Amino acid sequence: MMQIRNSSSRWGAGAQLLHWLMALGIATAMGLGWVMVNLPMGALKFQLYAVHKSLGITLLALVMLRLVWRWLNTTPPLPGQLPRHERWLAHGAHRALYALMLLMPLSGYVINSAANFPLNVFGLVQIPNLTPESEALGEWASRIHLALFWGFVLVLAGHIGGALRHHFILRDDILRRMLPGRSPR
Repeated sequence: MMQIRNSSSRWGAGAQLLHWLMALGIATAMGLGWVMVNLPMGALKFQLYAVHKSLGITLLALVMLRLVWRWLNTTPPLPGQLPRHERWLAHGAHRALYALMLLMPLSGYVINSAANFPLNVFGLVQIPNLTPESEALGEWASRIHLALFWGFVLVLAGHIGGALRHHFILRDDILRRMLPGRSPR
């Protein structure tokens, strides 16, 4: 039976749900962002922007929930045989992912606020603007948002590559303990 909370050997259902829900949300937001900026002006572009922004604010709320969940739960340790440089890389990648999961939606929020657009999350909740209207601030935040996107791509590639390396080459339980319904070997 799957435990809700983490144990010393695997991530619990709560952490797994947040991880995979955010993975899906992040991939969707990144894909939408890539498509929408390359579309000509029109109704579809504005609809995709609205979904992208709503998803970004939702992901910001989820990462805050995820940080609280992580703080309240034990963290399964990395395998003892893992070399020190790989431990350092794993911890650094996770810190970078959390920073990016916070900074990416915040920079998008600043872009939206600086443009003085209403931010209505999925038509349910109106979020007030964070900053006064400012073209210069919007341009600065847009450059930051784009840089964070490419940073996210690089860190995610390393994270996914590392998980696959552990699963298929090292054949350890690093990936398996984050997969729902899978028990460690």
